[in-house]
Amino acid sequence: MIKKTFLFTFVTFIVGVSLYGGEPYYASLKGDTLRMGNAQIERCMRWNSGNPVTIYLVNKINGQKLSTKAKSPDFSLVGDTPKEARFSVKTVPSNDIHPTYLEACITSSYGSLFVERKYKIYADCPAIACDTYLKGHLGDYSHGATQSGADRKNIESAGDMSIGVKTPTLDRLQLDGNHWKVRTVEFFDYTDWNDNLVVEREWFPYRRNTFKGNLLFANDELNGNGFFFLKEAPCSSTQLHYTGADFVADFSDFMVVGLGVSASDIRVDDWTRLYGCVTGIYTGGEREALMTLRKYQKQLRLQTAKQDEMIMLNTWGDRSQDSKIDEKFCLAELDKAARMGITVFQLDDGWQNGKSPNSKTAGGSFNDIWKKRDYWIPNPAKFPHGLKPIVEKGKKLGIRIGLWFNPSIQDDFADWQKDADVIISLCHQYGIECFKIDGLQIPTKQAEKNLRRLFDRVLEQTQHKVIFNLDATAGRRGGYHFMNEYGNIFLENRYTDWGNYYPYRTLRNLWQLSRYVPAEKLQVEFLNNWRNHDKYPPTDVFAPQHYSFEYLFAVTLAAQPLAWMEASNLPESAFNQPALFEAYKKIQLPFHQGIILPIGEEPSGRSWTGFQSISDAHSGYIIVYREDNNRSSARLKTWLSEGQKVSFVPVYGSGASFTAEVNSGSEVTFSLPDKNDFTLYQYTITE
Repeated sequence: MIKKTFLFTFVTFIVGVSLYGGEPYYASLKGDTLRMGNAQIERCMRWNSGNPVTIYLVNKINGQKLSTKAKSPDFSLVGDTPKEARFSVKTVPSNDIHPTYLEACITSSYGSLFVERKYKIYADCPAIACDTYLKGHLGDYSHGATQSGADRKNIESAGDMSIGVKTPTLDRLQLDGNHWKVRTVEFFDYTDWNDNLVVEREWFPYRRNTFKGNLLFANDELNGNGFFFLKEAPCSSTQLHYTGADFVADFSDFMVVGLGVSASDIRVDDWTRLYGCVTGIYTGGEREALMTLRKYQKQLRLQTAKQDEMIMLNTWGDRSQDSKIDEKFCLAELDKAARMGITVFQLDDGWQNGKSPNSKTAGGSFNDIWKKRDYWIPNPAKFPHGLKPIVEKGKKLGIRIGLWFNPSIQDDFADWQKDADVIISLCHQYGIECFKIDGLQIPTKQAEKNLRRLFDRVLEQTQHKVIFNLDATAGRRGGYHFMNEYGNIFLENRYTDWGNYYPYRTLRNLWQLSRYVPAEKLQVEFLNNWRNHDKYPPTDVFAPQHYSFEYLFAVTLAAQPLAWMEASNLPESAFNQPALFEAYKKIQLPFHQGIILPIGEEPSGRSWTGFQSISDAHSGYIIVYREDNNRSSARLKTWLSEGQKVSFVPVYGSGASFTAEVNSGSEVTFSLPDKNDFTLYQYTITE
């Protein structure tokens, strides 16, 4: 039970101000004023008896302030004032996945309902995250009205216009000003069915309306100040208890809605986590907005060479499924993989003793997995010596071994602990630290909670060495902004066998996502383009056989490359060009540690396009693609600044070294001699 007194915790952490001792972040409650921030952002709130109301946000880089009208609480659920509340602060140390951060926690009670709001404040990050937890009895909870605008009365009905609608909110900013320009971004996963993964909408707020998406950017057209909301949740179409909106806006009042729970999800004896919300601040245009967002996203999982960087080979892409996988096949694949330059060899479905429904032969099932106790041991007929010979040969060749795994989805992952213990055992026995997680369905809050328990237990018991590849191809899963701390995202299945692999469309999906999702957290496929020429029309110039094998690999470089093929099916000529793989491995980590954003035109098969990785204010990398067009050179819009003189040196590709001055529109002219060609450059700003 919470004591009937407020616990005022004075914390004096800040960057660059001697009064606070030079610490990287701070959170303090003094009187009725709650402040939290770091060297780049401050959020100031009225304590309001433990249900804070934001007063202002400050961009501490330039001193610009977003002031609010400060009427209603940021978080609203039951509409009452807390009976009791306390405030506490603690430092959460790094676990080698995330950096150290400050957690400022507000715990409040509304009778039989308890609420925890945990703010995460990272050093040198212009955004503050907030995770909300509930425990107790929620009572007669309503998700809020969903009235259509067409059913409202007209503007002459002054009484109706003045009536506010109470909507549960995760966060809220009630700002000054009437000239906000807004962009919302909606995302789509289950990529077996979707090949258009990003939908953007720009609008000016007027009266109360609802909008979909995980992201909202808002710029004040008068002064250039801006902020963003990131809703840390699955894609809109797969969220739990979705009411049709993620944001509500009314002139300058912005709300994040859709908590992802129902009253029945809340337990008396266990905290239930709602969807999260991040608030960031910037001044300027799109570059500043995206840089701010990415600085936050990079806090969730630190990019390391040992765990996160990979050029993966997974043989499922050649559609043999589980029919070939055995010890002899895997040992032969490792030899071929080493010649290619592969760094992770992942055994997909078929390594295990149990047979899945995706097996080449009938009779497999995921139902009641734990009635078959030996389901997750290596198949003794295929791997008579276990996985030891595979792992040992991989070590000799400098290749890590990964495995496919399908958690037991029945009863909301009720067997999560057994599943976790299998992965832990495989890690301890064989040293396997990379697991593709497939077959997920997250239909309830309990399923989501148990899935997190599975992942967290594995990480705790393996000293955070394991990385998960979270499959986004089907089902109700995490999307692009949820559970990001656990690893990377297996983006899509595409197959030449079905004639649905087109390199430019793979590039387009990566290019569009990379504006809002860290490209380095996506696994993106390239295939064996010597196979299945007959599956494409002879006149189809975009068919994969019309591209070099190098180009197909180059399409994936901004992401984590996935060789979606059997290496043993490649012709000898595929192994005669290892230079690109080796050149890429040398710069893979610094390329991915930068802020990667798309440049040029949207990929269409006929475009000039690419990516820029911004390492710092003076250097970075650019990869440029000339698709099938007749332009030997083109001016590409970049994230460089007008007037800068920049030196470009090829890391790999047919482009020549050159120096250019960035022209108006941040454009640089690039030249490539051939169609379907590319060059990866390292650039340096010379003046």
